[in-house]
Amino acid sequence: MADEHQKASMAQVKSLVRRRLRRVPEHEEQSLNIYPMMDIMTIILVFMIMNVAQETANITQSDDLLLPWTTSTEDMTESVTIQISRTEIIIEGDPTVTLRNGTVDPSQKQGGANGFLITPLLNVMQQHRDRLKMIAQRNPRRPFTGEVRIIADKRTPFRTLSEVIYTLGQAEFAHMHFIAIEDTQGGAQAAGTR
Repeated sequence: MADEHQKASMAQVKSLVRRRLRRVPEHEEQSLNIYPMMDIMTIILVFMIMNVAQETANITQSDDLLLPWTTSTEDMTESVTIQISRTEIIIEGDPTVTLRNGTVDPSQKQGGANGFLITPLLNVMQQHRDRLKMIAQRNPRRPFTGEVRIIADKRTPFRTLSEVIYTLGQAEFAHMHFIAIEDTQGGAQAAGTR
């Protein structure tokens, strides 16, 4: 009995610890493989982009932007959005040209008051054209089509609309869709027209 309660030497303790450590398997390093998660996120991102591109335009009308009515029901495609209100021309959400009562200031046009080319609009649209052409070169399934979506106030002067259309043509955007309100038996929603 006296042997059971005897103090262990340091060598005995180390030996006991080594035996116990040999019984425990070596810890394997576990890591999280993020590649499948990245694949899933990429698929979800593409799905969301395709859904947003196919939705009808979400346009808020105001005193500066009243849309005309139409009976056409053409599907809208992915394109650069141009909004013409009474006070400004907005490209993809960025104000580009300031208007006075729906008309372009002559100082912003090439050729002054008689000119049709709106210089700030041309510069921005050329940047969009170059970006879309670069995307088309890298992805042949998305060719550059030169499509734009024009959301214009119904009170926009014909001269201003002509200047915008001329400038878009100079920037190689020749396929234009005009957005108007479709009367759907009492309800209204945005619809595209060519």
